Amino acid sequence: MSGEGRGAGSGASADPRAERTRERLRRALLEECAERPLAEVSVAGLVRRAGLGRATFYLHYPDLDALAVDACAEIVRDAVDALHAWRGVPDPAAPPAALTDFFVEIAPHAALHRTLLREGGGGPLGDLLHHELRARSHRERELAGAPAPDLIASAVAATFTGVLADWLHHRIPSSPEVVAAHVWRLLLALHATPLP
Repeated sequence: MSGEGRGAGSGASADPRAERTRERLRRALLEECAERPLAEVSVAGLVRRAGLGRATFYLHYPDLDALAVDACAEIVRDAVDALHAWRGVPDPAAPPAALTDFFVEIAPHAALHRTLLREGGGGPLGDLLHHELRARSHRERELAGAPAPDLIASAVAATFTGVLADWLHHRIPSSPEVVAAHVWRLLLALHATPLP
């Protein structure tokens, strides 16, 4: 996971107190966003909920968007792991349970994720997801000796990020289970595309 997705200083410091403080801020943000859109959350209300001072917030994050990306970065790790949670010969009719679980678990927090992952896959969370997924797909394809790792890794990252974003924005009217199955088949088709 790149430092870009883990907030200011989280990768640079192994101080457990600092990580506990960031965790309190992340948890407070998720609680705030369960009650109102991110655009209506204030630093004052957030630190009050977290039981911290305003200066402490700015010691760890430059703004609420940076905290929001950090709070949601866990979905990036979950998504990347879910897409690679299989071994052996993949069955197009049976997506990995981790992939289905990912879509099921993200649904209750869709409003917050929509503010960071725009339609089509843009936005700070979309950029991070695309970067991390492309890197993992490229690495695994290279290790397998499969052709065109650059092309397929980019296609996999763009497809998954775009479909996830559009599903969160209600552009793809499907249940979590159905969209997971569709994404799985799309990604397998990309990997199976015959290339010179």
